[in-house]
Amino acid sequence: MSRVALVTGGSRGIGAAISTALKDAGYSVAATYAGNDEAAAKFTDESGIKTYKWNVADYDESKAGLAQVEADLGPIDIVVANAGITRDAPFHKMTPEQWHQVIDTNLTGVFNTVHPIWPGMRERKFGRVIVISSINGQKGQFAQVNYAATKAGDLGIIKSLAQEGARAGITANAICPGYIGTDMVMAVPEKVRESIIAQIPAGRLGEPDEIARCVVFLASDDSGFINGSTISANGAQFFV
Repeated sequence: MSRVALVTGGSRGIGAAISTALKDAGYSVAATYAGNDEAAAKFTDESGIKTYKWNVADYDESKAGLAQVEADLGPIDIVVANAGITRDAPFHKMTPEQWHQVIDTNLTGVFNTVHPIWPGMRERKFGRVIVISSINGQKGQFAQVNYAATKAGDLGIIKSLAQEGARAGITANAICPGYIGTDMVMAVPEKVRESIIAQIPAGRLGEPDEIARCVVFLASDDSGFINGSTISANGAQFFV
């Protein structure tokens, strides 16, 4: 029986690439989404991957959704915490609402996703926790104090979970993508996009599939001794 993988925010962008790559690697995959019913339905039609709708910022919703996935597919062995939002503004203009929305989704959302299934991983002596952080969690970014704080916090979660889970056969690792050619990035004005690419030594944006391949490796048995680590996939734009 194939292992079960859950990808939050898994029906669009990087998340969709991750979901598809895991399915192609032989996993039974469930993808969550927050609100875009049309995109989720299209993704399911095209990929055959079932989608589940809930708000990762809400613990009770997450717990109930995770229980439904396990009822449908079996115990979750791999969780990819990918769901995230931005509410950008310079710090002096950032509202408490913008701060809390991003914190609740990008940081607390990781807790809400992993915490309910952590005991099961411990009991089964196997688990893979993979968090999609960001280059901006490593270096910071103008007008993204909220976002950068969450993505840096996600790295702290991973390093701590790695220490707690290691003896139970659980690994916890992060991926920090740089600028990836998702619909969101491709929608920015061409001049802005060119200025972004000019900062990347590789001379191009990353591809969603390149992040997905990192996830597939971290989900595999081959990565069992890699724990508490961060893969920086940014075309040499930033080194830690």
